[in-house]
Amino acid sequence: MNRLELEPTSTLVLCVDWQERLCAAMPSDLVAAATRNVTHLLTLAQRLDLPVVASEQYPQGLGATVAEVAALLPNPAHAKVAFSAWRAPEVRGAIEATARTQIVLVGMETHICVYQTARDLAGAGYAVHVPIDAVVSRTTANVGVGVELLRAAGVQTTCTEAVLFDLLKEGRGEAFKEVSRRIR
Repeated sequence: MNRLELEPTSTLVLCVDWQERLCAAMPSDLVAAATRNVTHLLTLAQRLDLPVVASEQYPQGLGATVAEVAALLPNPAHAKVAFSAWRAPEVRGAIEATARTQIVLVGMETHICVYQTARDLAGAGYAVHVPIDAVVSRTTANVGVGVELLRAAGVQTTCTEAVLFDLLKEGRGEAFKEVSRRIR
């Protein structure tokens, strides 16, 4: 299998910690743009029947998944306290139960939970793709550090549109029409 090409039958989407209080701590313009990209990815996941797994870091303190994202999740997010979602038994079990080998990873914060999750997933043999326009940190410097760490860990950095169109494969059909409308 080509680890760079996303195959719908091999891919799942992992949404890490897209939570109310985390969003409030991030630059609002970046959160708005990244949330739009996350919803594009989750919508396509629904259309292509891709599994979606979500986590929430210490929800008692950081709040629930934001409503706009939670509305697109097929199952409630799994609570965790480990920074790496892979180290949370419920998240790990949900990922393993899908038998998928490629993971599109979105979330907060790029240099902490996203990086540690991606590093651990790559170490476990998954092909991990992180659209950098669908991850956020409190500062752009931290995003930059996170992206460098992701690349050093062997993770494929990409963008939302590259992921969407790689999964679609061709410019026809209802899923393509919906994605085209959404990204305009």
